[in-house]
Amino acid sequence: MAKPAYDEMTALGDDCRAGYEIVKSWLASTPPEMLRQRQREAELLFRRIGITFAVYGDAAGEERLIPFDIVPRILTTTEWDKLAKGLRQRVTALNMFLKDVYGRGEAIRAGVVPEELVYRNPYYRPEMQGMQLPHDIYVMIGGIDIVRVDADTFYVLEDNARTPSGVSYMLENREVMMRLFPDLCARHRIQPVDNYTDELLATLKSVAPLSAPGDPTVAILTPGPFNSAYYEHSFLADKLGVELVEGRDLYVRENTVFMRTTEGPKRVDVIYRRLDDDFLDPLAFRPDSVLGVPGLMAAYRAGNITLANAVGTGVADDKAVYSYMPEIIKFFTGEEPILNNVPTWRCREPEALKYVLDNLGDLVVKEVDGSGGYGMLVGPKADKATIEAFRQKLKHDPAKFIAQPTLALSTCPTFVGEGVAPRHVDLRPYVLTGADGIRCVPGGLTRVALKEGSLVVNSSQGGGTKDTWVVDPPRAGQAQSQTQSGAGGSQSQSQTQSRPTAARAP
Repeated sequence: MAKPAYDEMTALGDDCRAGYEIVKSWLASTPPEMLRQRQREAELLFRRIGITFAVYGDAAGEERLIPFDIVPRILTTTEWDKLAKGLRQRVTALNMFLKDVYGRGEAIRAGVVPEELVYRNPYYRPEMQGMQLPHDIYVMIGGIDIVRVDADTFYVLEDNARTPSGVSYMLENREVMMRLFPDLCARHRIQPVDNYTDELLATLKSVAPLSAPGDPTVAILTPGPFNSAYYEHSFLADKLGVELVEGRDLYVRENTVFMRTTEGPKRVDVIYRRLDDDFLDPLAFRPDSVLGVPGLMAAYRAGNITLANAVGTGVADDKAVYSYMPEIIKFFTGEEPILNNVPTWRCREPEALKYVLDNLGDLVVKEVDGSGGYGMLVGPKADKATIEAFRQKLKHDPAKFIAQPTLALSTCPTFVGEGVAPRHVDLRPYVLTGADGIRCVPGGLTRVALKEGSLVVNSSQGGGTKDTWVVDPPRAGQAQSQTQSGAGGSQSQSQTQSRPTAARAP
């Protein structure tokens, strides 16, 4: 019999966990029709704002709203402090590992990570070998995916060290909750997330090249409006007060990057790039790329531009390398991991492959370079034909896969068609690393599998998002004072005004 999922509000019992008292009272006292109305208002707000995404390979090519759930997820400050400590440790180790990969290679020589997993990795960039980056920082913006299985156990599911997305949803989710449920928000002491963009800008400026002026110029490089995350690119440029540029807006002269403006050329010192390595510079990578900037890598190697995140960081978020993160943390920090990995079988190893093939129906199997929930087998949910097809894939190219147990991911109360029901969730906290230290945004983005029983939270696979609250436990009697009118209080739909659409690319 499968282990029941840990419910974050009730902890598998009738009691209410600390922090959820007011939310539980609110759900009990608010009529379903009022919740339904607020859900409709939330959808209208997101449509007005224009926060959409596209699914690659979708024949219709339509942009979609990511479903938003109005029931917040609660983490106490005690829980968050432990998570934040583990996140800082992990991102510190990721940066030290990447510096070593493109430097002395001590971890490989010591046998911590197999040589072939690094140098044959599709995301390894030999062009980065021997480069000296400002402050030795490779991952300025990290998105570390976390899952919970019980009251005390959080696992890292994967490390996103290239161009982690989703932070715009974290910020917009909070704004929508405060508009629709001001009284409910006021009854909690919620740690803010709206200072994220200020901290992001400070982080980016702190890693500017030594040759940059006192106030470095930052720009966000986007592939353009047809990219699935273009809304986020324009949103962040608007919030940071920096230019959103495409490759054609930039050029390189004497190993220095300039931006074309109506007032003439302007030097750019830091590029927050939302463009994959392959497309950054047609002179260094794909010669057919029309999205990048010719000569960008020459300026990078000359130390005249900082790219965030650095080129070649993908070698650290490969799922096979992920399986060695506990050893990487110990090697570089001398500490035991605060946040553990999900137990993982590396199918490239014969004994692990045998176990996986014998237990396919009970495991989750992933491609080492996969993302978005694609190319994955969830054994307990798959039919026999799908399992057998995956068996053949594993036998043909076992090094391409890892396998993990099917975790009973924690659930949170979620407002769905039939009312409030538990749904599985994960968490993507965002970690900023600059010259002045590491910052963790309180909470992050909670993704929720809206389909009953589903463990796949990705938006491209039908998942949604929630606002994540890091709160102090309520004071005595505070939960009992919650009333239906207080919980449901909000501006009416007619009073709610949409925020101006974020600035578009020049």
